[in-house]
Amino acid sequence: MDYDSYDSASELAYSEGSGDTGDYGFDGAADEQPRARQAEYVVLSEDQLRERQQELTETTQAVLGLDAGSAAHVLRFCDWDANRAQEEWFGNAASFQEKTGLFDAPALLTNHQVTCQICFDSFFLKSMHASMCSHYFCQACWEGYVSNAISEGPAALNLRCPLPDCKAAVPRTVVRRVSSDQEQQKLDQYELRSYVEDSKRLTWCPAPNCQHAVECMKDIGADEPLDVLCKCGSSFCFTCKEEAHRPVDCVTVGMWLRKNSAESENANWILANTKPCPKCKRPIEKNQGCMHMVCSQCRSEFCWLCLGNWADHGERTGGYYSCNRYENAKKKGDYDEEQQKRENAKHALERYMHYYQRWAENDKARLQALETLDKFMTNKLETLSEITATPTSQLKFVTDAWYQVVDCRRMLKWTYAFGYYRFADDSATNKPQQEFFEFNQGQAEYYLEKLHGEVEKQLEPFLNNKKTSEEWKKYRETLIGLTDVTHSHFEKLVQELEKGLDGMLEQYRGIEQVEEEVQHAAQAKQTNSWTSKRNRQKGESG
Repeated sequence: MDYDSYDSASELAYSEGSGDTGDYGFDGAADEQPRARQAEYVVLSEDQLRERQQELTETTQAVLGLDAGSAAHVLRFCDWDANRAQEEWFGNAASFQEKTGLFDAPALLTNHQVTCQICFDSFFLKSMHASMCSHYFCQACWEGYVSNAISEGPAALNLRCPLPDCKAAVPRTVVRRVSSDQEQQKLDQYELRSYVEDSKRLTWCPAPNCQHAVECMKDIGADEPLDVLCKCGSSFCFTCKEEAHRPVDCVTVGMWLRKNSAESENANWILANTKPCPKCKRPIEKNQGCMHMVCSQCRSEFCWLCLGNWADHGERTGGYYSCNRYENAKKKGDYDEEQQKRENAKHALERYMHYYQRWAENDKARLQALETLDKFMTNKLETLSEITATPTSQLKFVTDAWYQVVDCRRMLKWTYAFGYYRFADDSATNKPQQEFFEFNQGQAEYYLEKLHGEVEKQLEPFLNNKKTSEEWKKYRETLIGLTDVTHSHFEKLVQELEKGLDGMLEQYRGIEQVEEEVQHAAQAKQTNSWTSKRNRQKGESG
């Protein structure tokens, strides 16, 4: 079978025909060479999924000695894990059969009539159907029972005997005898959904109207991200189904997205920038310089600073722009707790906005880069090829630069969410890690901005035919170099976050220490050389 496989979803290409052999490369899939290491995931179409599902069912059917319908029933019960199904079946067959409702089939008697236990009419036994429990029902009652179950959804896959107290599973052969072709197609679709949704290694692409699924080819932790690029062009995390967010873990992403959509920051803003009216308690924002406040709801007049009645204020309390009562009370500590709450809320809000604005701006820049790339590929690629006399196949370095910008904007965006939670504690123990992280984040961002500006602004003069061929060659070298350097800095940043800042910091400290020791040794060697030379010169002169 021909499957599209990928080494890492961080190698996002954002369009069909992109990918590379490097961790962040973006070479076209057509040029991709076979790789030695195992692919991390596989993108599967519906036909490929059905083929895999059938292979798994047939294998289980042969091992367990069951019919195809019963084998699929056992696999569904075990979340489509063939190894688990075999362990359960051979470990305690009687107990497992009872749990799944797969009992031994009774001997059929066809020479007498029995009463249908739904409509209570009598029928010849050979015209009736039963599960493995020998509870017989007529064709019409079975048709109504199965049709109603299929119309209600995927629960029809685990249909049990119509008698309320009976737990016997309804064989697939019975279901097919009493259902229409359309109903059987629905049932097959339910089973395909079960194959994907119940399996730990499979998931549907969350993009609207996409029919592809992704199979994870490696063991990953519960919150370990695995970025996936579907054939439809959508990128998402296999683990949490949110947008691709490597190198930040799924827990951090979930907390950040919930925080962005919650009302907590509104409450923080209200606490930091308003005060409650002392009479009606509604929050009031001060929008002018005077301390004389008038509540728009209850018309109460009070002092903004001390929240006291304004009638008690005048020149003896400090005038309109200050309040001696508040200042005196503050010195005594009467307002310390309330003021501290407001200061804490204000600080928390300012800190959140610092990280959120940078997260949002990088996301916006990523979307704009995708839009610009699409326009370039559609409208400007051929034009640039004609103007520069360069085949379109050799203009790949331009699209590579754009893909690098898109992917790095996404990674940079999520590093701000990481920083918000990782360094929430302002203690001194976190300071070295924060400085180390922010230094490397800043370096990566610096080169990303240079690359983004180079591919976005410096390309325009060539599209307008205002540059020479020599300038084009120099531009090509510069853009390729910037793409590689940006890739290198983001690779280092990603490694820091995935391997842990503490370990990486110690590693860099170790490297610096070795470099210092080498430098000291070289200096000592040079000093010894100079000393020996001077001693020889003194001896010769003596």
